[in-house]
Amino acid sequence: MKAKILFPAVAFVLILLMIVYFLFNPSYERSLEAKYYYEIGNYQKAYKLANEAFSMDIYNRMASTIMAQSKTSMKYQNYIRQAKAYLKEINAIVSQPNISDGDRAKIRMMSEIMVESYVKLAPSVITESSLVAEAARYYENFEQLLEKVNR
Repeated sequence: MKAKILFPAVAFVLILLMIVYFLFNPSYERSLEAKYYYEIGNYQKAYKLANEAFSMDIYNRMASTIMAQSKTSMKYQNYIRQAKAYLKEINAIVSQPNISDGDRAKIRMMSEIMVESYVKLAPSVITESSLVAEAARYYENFEQLLEKVNR
C-alpha cells in the first residue's frame, strides 16, 4: 500500500522540482521571454533573447529552437521589406511615359534578385503562415514581372 502512495508522490515531487528549475533558471527565463516576443512577431528581440539564453546554457533546446525560428522569420521579413522597396521603385519606373532599355534591364535585375532570393528561403513548420503567404505573393508578382520583361 505504501508503494502505491510513495511512487506517485516521488514522481510528483520530481516533476515539481523540474518545473521550479525551469521557471527560475535565468537561461530558461530568457527563453520564455524570447518565446513571448516570437509569438507577438518581434523576431529581432526574440532572437537576441534566445541567443543570450543559449549562451548561458548551450543545452537549452528551447533557446536554440527559438533562435533558429526567429532567424528564419527575420529572413522572411527582410524579403518582404526588400520586395516592397523594389516594387515601389518599379512602379516609379513604369509610371513614366517611356521605358528605356536601361529601365527594362533594371526591372529584370530586380525581379531576378527577388526570384532567386525566394528560392533560398526555407520555411519551417513553426514559421508564421502569414509571413510565408505574403512572401509567396511577392514571389509570384516578381515571377510574372520577369516573364513580361523577358518578352
